Amino acid sequence: MEEKRKPVNQQHRLVIENREYMEINGVVHVDSFDDEEIILETEMGLLAIRGEELHIKHLNLEQGNLSIEGFVLELAYSEEKGTRGLRGKGGSFLERLFR
Repeated sequence: MEEKRKPVNQQHRLVIENREYMEINGVVHVDSFDDEEIILETEMGLLAIRGEELHIKHLNLEQGNLSIEGFVLELAYSEEKGTRGLRGKGGSFLERLFR
């Protein structure tokens, strides 16, 4: 049975400046974060951000805004509801690519 998408209340926008600063709109929830990976739910699905020395500089869930500093290595979207969907079935895109 197919799951219906919930209606999009806000536009999702992602801006990256020099791979060192990101602004994201349409953020619903931050699932987990550390200095190498941030996993969050956006209006368009789950988003995993991987990098080095990642820091959340600003978070406002009421407005759906998030800003991140650090060196960005990889972005991966998933429509699955759990964070396992981002790593399940063979790992990340780069891990599958370099097997």
